[in-house]
Amino acid sequence: MDTMIAVEHLTKRYKKAATPAVDDVSFEVAAGELFAFLGPNGAGKTTTISILTTTLAKTSGTITIAGHDLDRDPTAVRREIGIIFQKPSIDSHLSGEENIRLHVALYGVYGYRPLYRLMPAEYRRRIEHLAEVVGLGDDLFRPLKTFSGGMSRKLEIVRSLMHRPAVLFLDEPTSGLDPISRRGLWDYLREVRNEDGTTVFLTTHYLDEAEGADRVCVIDHGKVAVDATPDELKNRLLERTLVLDAADRGALRSELVALGLTPQDDPGGELRVDYRTPTAQDVISRIRTPLTVLRIREPSLEEAYIELLRDPEEAVA
Repeated sequence: MDTMIAVEHLTKRYKKAATPAVDDVSFEVAAGELFAFLGPNGAGKTTTISILTTTLAKTSGTITIAGHDLDRDPTAVRREIGIIFQKPSIDSHLSGEENIRLHVALYGVYGYRPLYRLMPAEYRRRIEHLAEVVGLGDDLFRPLKTFSGGMSRKLEIVRSLMHRPAVLFLDEPTSGLDPISRRGLWDYLREVRNEDGTTVFLTTHYLDEAEGADRVCVIDHGKVAVDATPDELKNRLLERTLVLDAADRGALRSELVALGLTPQDDPGGELRVDYRTPTAQDVISRIRTPLTVLRIREPSLEEAYIELLRDPEEAVA
């Protein structure tokens, strides 16, 4: 698979800072990948994404996006990317649609026309479709100064998708969105990835949004703590668990011990065993005692993330 984003030895040191905000960070993002870039506040996430989107100068390192060197041709990089920042960067003196009309003209996607009805039919179809996806509808034509924070976020999402970017940077994209709009956005992003092969670079505090990522890169204190698939990260840090019970609990306990497992009493009264086999079926198929209870507990990415920040060395081991 082709590499869409290549970051090598990226460093950013602010004046008078004792340590770099980003310290020798390297990673790659494949074309079409959903790449989750995670970390606690102050870890270097926003600094990194600001450098990648050409809004902040780096101290050193090499960055290539969509085949363009960021130092040599930042304009070409900007043409290939769409950005949803944490804080809206829109003009409150214009309507929502006027903001987008100006944006696509600056990007050279559509020529500017003084009135919405004079814009090409393709522009009108796309903006109306995206407005429906995020739940803006006709509010798109209201003055921006009447928008709530959530509506302004929705407008930024529409604007970032208008020119069908090769790489979409999402910096806390669903912050301020209601659950229905949040789900609608992710449904649409899945559609965009499937149809256009868009590469998505995501930062989020909603760890459930990163569960579907192809890879997760966690940055902590300016350094990459781990770069792995969600399953690899969970398997490194957490045990998967089976909760079992039987009419003859004593026989079940003895059988589990004979299989090399360590049954423990679960708060619900059943037996609990941790396992590291590829699937739960590998354990269940070896149990002969008739079961009355069987539940599989898979760790979440959020649990693995919290465990990683508690003990970063464990994930590397």
